[in-house]
Amino acid sequence: MHEMSVALSVVDQVERAAQARGVPGVRQVRLEIGELAGVVPDALGFCFGLACAGTVLEGAELTTRSVPGRASCAPCGRTWDTGMPPDMVCAGCGAGATELLAGRELRITEVHWADRPGPTAHPRAPHPEEL
Repeated sequence: MHEMSVALSVVDQVERAAQARGVPGVRQVRLEIGELAGVVPDALGFCFGLACAGTVLEGAELTTRSVPGRASCAPCGRTWDTGMPPDMVCAGCGAGATELLAGRELRITEVHWADRPGPTAHPRAPHPEEL
């Protein structure tokens, strides 16, 4: 499943950033997903939950925002939403010399850090002297 590799990559990037900042947990991760990126948001959400298990992201919420495909015609300069499946032929002049401006995004836009590990994260085991 493609979405699992995407989820693992997101978790890895956010976990490295959390460690670099010394934060113990993550509350929320926000992503932009282009409609032409080939990622199914619901499947990604499911995989994200699995990928977070045992990490500082355990219990974090994933929020996604869809970015519509947008193209531009090189000869006449017209821009349009490509839709899905993408329409890459200019309706204005019929040219096929187009540039995809948006719709392939897959980016982390925000991370909300937590001041403690997530609700289901495994706490540190007490040292015998602390008992």
